[in-house]
Amino acid sequence: MPDARTTYWPIGGEAGEIDLIFADGNVLIFIEVKKNRSHDAAWRNLSHTQQKLIYRPATEYLVDTVRSLATNMRFDVALADRQGNIRMMENAIIQ
Repeated sequence: MPDARTTYWPIGGEAGEIDLIFADGNVLIFIEVKKNRSHDAAWRNLSHTQQKLIYRPATEYLVDTVRSLATNMRFDVALADRQGNIRMMENAIIQ
C-alpha cells in the first residue's frame, strides 16, 4: 500500500485531470476515482475513453516534475460505493 505521506493533490492541466497520485518507493501510482451506488456500477461508469485519457495528464505530470517517461508507474482505479466503502483495483487501466 502506498505511503499516505507521499500523496499529491489532484492535478489538472491542459491534458486533463488525475484524481490522485501516490509515490510508493520509486513507483508513481495514478488513481482514477469512481463513485456510484455499488462498486460494479462505479466500474461501469469508467468508460474506455476515460481510461485512455488518463495517460495524457500522467505524461504532463512527468514532464512538469522533470521525470523520465521511463519512470515506473501504474494506473489504478478506486471504486467507492454509496456507503463509502472503497475497492482498489491495481493496474486496472492498461494502455
